[in-house]
Amino acid sequence: MSWWDYAPKPSASEVRRRSAREGQRLAKRFGKAGRTASAVVIDGRTIARTFWGRAWCVNLESYRDYEYRLPRGRSYVRNGAVLDLDIGPGTIAAVVSGTSLYDVEIKIKPVAAAHWTRIKTQCAGQIGSLIELLEGRLSDRVMQIITQPEQGLFPKPAEIEMTCSCPDWATMCKHVAAAMYGVGARFDRQPELLFTLRKVDHEELIAQATTVEVSRRGSNRKTLAREELGSVFGIDLGEAPPAPSARAKQAPRSARSPIRVKKRGRKTVRS
Repeated sequence: MSWWDYAPKPSASEVRRRSAREGQRLAKRFGKAGRTASAVVIDGRTIARTFWGRAWCVNLESYRDYEYRLPRGRSYVRNGAVLDLDIGPGTIAAVVSGTSLYDVEIKIKPVAAAHWTRIKTQCAGQIGSLIELLEGRLSDRVMQIITQPEQGLFPKPAEIEMTCSCPDWATMCKHVAAAMYGVGARFDRQPELLFTLRKVDHEELIAQATTVEVSRRGSNRKTLAREELGSVFGIDLGEAPPAPSARAKQAPRSARSPIRVKKRGRKTVRS
């Protein structure tokens, strides 16, 4: 705990008013630099609503060393204090409104190569549908593997380095906590940013799944079903044409061998 924790805590309405005021200042600052702020907007009290976002927030709350700072961070992000959030390879950069505008920088180590290989192997063995991967979607089982504590893609506390320009000397101040919760909200709309953050290519999961799928089904299945093709490419292929009748499949009489007729007594035999 630091002296900062004993400072009077602003009300939610005060945080919202201050954030709106500081947001206008930030927009002017970014406008001069040719940038547009990407604020985290929370609708209601629920920070994250999808599997990806909720899993990130649950993992964040498992960091026992920081749990006493997390409630203030939740309050700040819910009330619009995260005025800009950018997630890149190994980095999270944010501008958070407080008594002033504070710059937050969070560095996260990349996933070790051996760890990523292990995740890919586990996912390949649990593929629910190759088509899901081709569409950029992942099955529930694959998502569970990727987001499992310790063994998934979420960083451990030792892999995270946090800094904030505020005067609070704590490792995770409320502004950093707000930015971390903002990441969960952003994953609701862009879950692929988790792979970007950990410096791995999610398309490698597709390549791995393709290899496993081919080995399972053999090389005889060279085409996809019509409905699968339409699903993959996002188009409506319409109804498949009716299969030709047995008579239509026959070649024209002129193209067939002539019929020879032999008479044997009273019976006529065609050959």
